[in-house]
Amino acid sequence: MPEPTRIAGPWLTDPATRAVLDAVAGPSGDPVYFVGGCVRDAVLGARVGDIDLATPVRPEEVMRRARAAGLRAVATGIDHGTVTVVAGHRGFEVTTFRRDVSTDGRRAVVAFSDDIREDAARRDFTMNAVYADPGGRLVDPLDARFDLFARIVRFVGDPHRRITEDYLRILRFFRMLAWHGDPARPPDPAGLAACAAHAGGLARIARERIGAEMRRLLAAPDPAPALAAMAASGVLGAVLPGADAAKLSALVAAERAAGVPPAWLRRLAALAPGADAAERLRLSRAEARALAAIGAALARPEPPAARAHRHGAGAARDAILIEAAEGSPPPEGWRQDLARGAAARFPLSGRDLAAHLPPGPALGAELDRLREAWIAADFRLDRAALIARITPGGGPADR
Repeated sequence: MPEPTRIAGPWLTDPATRAVLDAVAGPSGDPVYFVGGCVRDAVLGARVGDIDLATPVRPEEVMRRARAAGLRAVATGIDHGTVTVVAGHRGFEVTTFRRDVSTDGRRAVVAFSDDIREDAARRDFTMNAVYADPGGRLVDPLDARFDLFARIVRFVGDPHRRITEDYLRILRFFRMLAWHGDPARPPDPAGLAACAAHAGGLARIARERIGAEMRRLLAAPDPAPALAAMAASGVLGAVLPGADAAKLSALVAAERAAGVPPAWLRRLAALAPGADAAERLRLSRAEARALAAIGAALARPEPPAARAHRHGAGAARDAILIEAAEGSPPPEGWRQDLARGAAARFPLSGRDLAAHLPPGPALGAELDRLREAWIAADFRLDRAALIARITPGGGPADR
């Protein structure tokens, strides 16, 4: 099959895209290129999301030209050469060609450049260093297109240097493997060795940034091969001590068998159960609660309806899928039971017990006991049946 020499897609000819290209090029027709993920995804046949552009035009001039064309321009990262141009209610990141002056493992000092090869040489991976002109023709300053066509995730230049410029690139290496690598091909050995050698550098990276990369990695259709390589290199242990990557492959199979889409939080619950993961990845409060709910559902094996009532349908579903990955197939009708349990409403309140018990701990304990009896009866006890079970004075009763 011949290698493509250009990319195509409706986004290339979209009026908003053309408006931004024309504005940045200006009346002198300065060069402007598509770059990075949009080119990579178009070549690989994936859905193209954000559209990034690169140009030798300086950022202040990009802003001036965009505004002269009636477009909105925002200096989102102007010190590093990036301007966001808004057209058709969409943002296009336009970045001036750059070269690194200095780096400290977290951020870089850059100088602007007129040389596309210098710009390509500072990028992270070869498959992200392929450009395309406004007509979609591929422009390949580093002869990197062969890695892109073969889905090889390889650092640009010396992998040790690329990593020490920004240690977060270690996690990006595995995220790129999960999303864009060839699963039948082992990871690039030089890149993998460099990630292993510098895993300790991740301690210098903010946990929020690590968490963001892990979310994206775990959301891949099948992150299991990348996670296995991550574990073998020692990187997974540096990020999530005690995490077991071996569980992911079976979980992905269980998800596919059930026809359930991927969910990064479910996979995290299988990979690294416990509250420590929420702290290490700086999850939001809502995410931490959702992770804890999955853990609680796993800790108390019950029928699906009971789990869904206690923990929510999502947490109960995720627990069932994790158990399926461990060899316990879901029971018959589990989806319907999840919906039924989540919708069930306990028919009693404290007011119903007030005529039989004085306010206080005994009333609360009796209400809890009756709720447990109602759940154990698969929600079939109505209000009258539950009131008949009230124990005067509170406490257990055999009724």
